[in-house]
Amino acid sequence: MRTSRLTTTAVAVAAISVLATACTGSSEAGASDDPDAKTTINFWHGWSAPAEVKAVQDNIDRFEKAHPNITVKVSGNINDDKLNQALRAGGSDGPDVVSSFTTANVGKFCSSGAFTDLKPFIEKSKLDLEKTFPKVLLDYTQFEGKRCALPLLTDAYGLYYNKDAFEKAGITAPPKTMSELTQVAGKLTVEKGDTYQQLGFMPNFHGYETVVSHYMPSWEHAYFDENGKSNIAEDPAFAKMFTYQKKLVDSLGGYDRLEKYRGTFGDEWGAKHPFHTGQVAMQLDGEWRLGMAEDAGVDFEVGVAPMPVADDEADSYGKGYLSGTIVGIAPASKKQNAAWELVKFMTTDTEAVVNFSNGIRNVPSTLEALKSPDLKFDPRFKTFLDIAQHPESSTSDGAVNGATYQLTLQDFGYQYEKGAVKDLQAGLEKTARQIDTDIAKAK
Repeated sequence: MRTSRLTTTAVAVAAISVLATACTGSSEAGASDDPDAKTTINFWHGWSAPAEVKAVQDNIDRFEKAHPNITVKVSGNINDDKLNQALRAGGSDGPDVVSSFTTANVGKFCSSGAFTDLKPFIEKSKLDLEKTFPKVLLDYTQFEGKRCALPLLTDAYGLYYNKDAFEKAGITAPPKTMSELTQVAGKLTVEKGDTYQQLGFMPNFHGYETVVSHYMPSWEHAYFDENGKSNIAEDPAFAKMFTYQKKLVDSLGGYDRLEKYRGTFGDEWGAKHPFHTGQVAMQLDGEWRLGMAEDAGVDFEVGVAPMPVADDEADSYGKGYLSGTIVGIAPASKKQNAAWELVKFMTTDTEAVVNFSNGIRNVPSTLEALKSPDLKFDPRFKTFLDIAQHPESSTSDGAVNGATYQLTLQDFGYQYEKGAVKDLQAGLEKTARQIDTDIAKAK
């Protein structure tokens, strides 16, 4: 299970802003410990649900059995704010191994030294990363050639749909293109006075996971050009996405009406999520939603498919947005060799990754684990395994100031969808200038 990427990122961006000057550790400086000596290391992670905490501990138990000289003290429910405070403070009570759900901040983690450079450890262990992890995961755990993290399970985003509602509306298959999504969303929408009995799809950027970064993989795109400048005003994919999303908002009743209906939704992470209750018939979401819907006891059959793609990119159907948990080593740790043993075990041991994936109900993060016969998932989960391995699946680009550029673009999206911005191209150009300014200041 995850908290919403852009929600946690907003907090993390502020908390991480001072790390550039606060963290100066390096792997060479802290990796003087004997990995065979008896020692205790601290592992901090963000999971908090009982089943998730148990899955973490089960994996730690496997590690300690394989490494009887290393004891791992585990601290859960650590958000990026708490993590960053500890990384700034250093000290023996702080973490040795750190994890985060905020892949968007890897650029900041790596460039500021908040996470230790893993290159010496990887070379010493002779790990062939390209044969171990899917390419997108390798991309989002490094920044400008510096690898400060490895992937620990993956999130893949797809389209959930209410099969009972589809059958009632005479729809035989999930939409594969964006024009089909518009048609199907309209057919599934049942109005009730000035609101809805059922909404086909909630397109608004505040609609939980329907954020800019999760829409964009449906179009081939590039956030930055070869010189590192914002590309959102030059790459036509961004104008196409915003134009499409605004038309979808208008076709389903308009921004104000949709926002009023959104106000009736239950919590994103609770049993009263609008997809669970039947308030929306389709939902863009991560792989965890399947298990959450089943746990909530929904009274309809849940279908899962890849997110529809741009009409002129129909041959790329099956791709999607990827993200996930990252794990690294604290620069202030004096037990970095022992810490690396835990990082290596959790991220590259196939049995460990498979068992953790089964327990957490996230997508495995290694190529071998993705194909393992020991995965114990609902057959529908294969959709997410396929999205994770699709050659055109993508994630958000890294930046030296982390997710700030995503938040800036998202804020523009809020203004455009409600009609406050009339000139899309001028708005994108202004937003691009702001993104470039922010990145320049961060450097």
